[in-house]
Amino acid sequence: MSKYLEFNTPASKEAMELASDFRLKNQGFTNLERVYWNLPESSLYEEIIFRNEGHVANNGPIIVNTGKHTARAAADKVIVYEESTKDKIWWGEHNRPYSNEQFNSLLSRLQAFLQGEEVFVQDCYAGADPGYKMPIRIITDKAWHSLFVRNMFVTTSNREELKNFVPDFTVITVSGFKVDPIIDGTRSETSIVINFAERVAIIANSLYGGEIKKSVFTVLNFLLTFQEVLPMHCSANVGKNGDAALFFGLSGTGKTTLSADPNRNLIGDDEHGWSSEGIFNFEGGCYAKVIRLSAEAEPQIYKCTQSYGTILENVVYDPVSRLIDLDDDSITENTRASYPIEMIPNVILDGYIHTHPKNIIFLTCDASGVLPPIARLNPAQAQYHFISGYTSKIAGTEIGLGIEPQITFSACFGAPFMVRHPYEYAQMLKERMQKHNVNVWLVNTGWVGGRFGVGKRISIRHTRNLLNAALDGVLEQVNFRKDKLFGFDVPLTCPDVPGDVLEPSSSWGNKDEYWKKYDALAARFIENFKLYEKNVPDDVKKAGPKRL
Repeated sequence: MSKYLEFNTPASKEAMELASDFRLKNQGFTNLERVYWNLPESSLYEEIIFRNEGHVANNGPIIVNTGKHTARAAADKVIVYEESTKDKIWWGEHNRPYSNEQFNSLLSRLQAFLQGEEVFVQDCYAGADPGYKMPIRIITDKAWHSLFVRNMFVTTSNREELKNFVPDFTVITVSGFKVDPIIDGTRSETSIVINFAERVAIIANSLYGGEIKKSVFTVLNFLLTFQEVLPMHCSANVGKNGDAALFFGLSGTGKTTLSADPNRNLIGDDEHGWSSEGIFNFEGGCYAKVIRLSAEAEPQIYKCTQSYGTILENVVYDPVSRLIDLDDDSITENTRASYPIEMIPNVILDGYIHTHPKNIIFLTCDASGVLPPIARLNPAQAQYHFISGYTSKIAGTEIGLGIEPQITFSACFGAPFMVRHPYEYAQMLKERMQKHNVNVWLVNTGWVGGRFGVGKRISIRHTRNLLNAALDGVLEQVNFRKDKLFGFDVPLTCPDVPGDVLEPSSSWGNKDEYWKKYDALAARFIENFKLYEKNVPDDVKKAGPKRL
């Protein structure tokens, strides 16, 4: 609210009831008008409506509009270059250096900007396993961001715990604060700055909720590696027999959709750690892409879009009936739903299991339409494809992406969030795969019958049937063929999946065009892997594709 309007808001009398003794003045924030500490969902609903930050849709979800930023500002993320990071960060396109002096100046300006303003604080945790959970404090200038934080991270209602809460890391997100490229040395008026030495991150001039989520993920991707925990951009679920599965992939490749399986229990939909004890979720909620979501194909997630407590970002609705339209992409393709994980009926509420995965699935959205829908990888091929991280960026997930998917290689299936060199993560993955004898599958959730614009997106029904066959061990009983270019094993048959689906060339009208396109993709793999060749052993280098 404006510092010039002096009247009570719905939660003003309860603002300090759940406050930590470690106040914001200890972190350099003084002369604040009011601080709303750890407000629960109902109070935040009232504040959101009172402040005109959003609207209530039919059945109770909150609808918000993120304005200019409907996706992550990936090019505006920087990391402070200092003693603890200079030799350990993978500096480059995804991790740009920022000076300590610039950070101190920016933080001082932000602290001055917030004087006389109201802010919201959530003291919560990143990491569900008690052995590794990190206390984090998220300070926001929007009530709906505070609700987003409660949805996405692990919270507590224990008053004594909140009273004694001291954060290990603090994220300050102020959507109303524009940085100045001339004064602050930034690329634009938006910036995401992470300072590992000071344990502080700043998100300035963006309303997009995903920036908060991914900033915390980036922090964990650095700090947890020093505790022998492998951070992973993956969803995870577990079968009735305790057989866990990990689903790696960029946004839009199907991590959330495919892991929300009614026959398996969900651990989490996007970010996990793999420790010596097992798998644990980093989050307490889900952040699903919901454009053209189907009640028939994705009933669990669809139901969440109709539920109290869910935040719908940039979803179009009728202001009279308050009915939402998940098919309308007039604001953005990247419409999102943030909801607590317990909304999914078959979920592991603790967020961790002390067992290790039996299967790993690499999800790739092949926009060229040439990869088979599923392939089995040997250990060397698994490392090669993990380091390569081939997929297509789907429209809307980053600023600047158009309608057509962009073929890309994103190391570890999440390069924008990987703070250390990809080979560091690949080595950790290799050790765990070998120790626990894990099966690895490459699954194409992209196009068949031609590239984007010519072919069509593979049926989610076929993908689910292929995955079920892999996870249930059915594919271990069928015959495989050796792929001509990539050398991985492709099943010849699979229950409830037509044979021509397993042979992608059969759905192309022109076979010569198919092989030319497939060979061109192999060439791109080979060229991309040159970036990492000097760091990997020969067996991994040789596990890549061969040209025709």
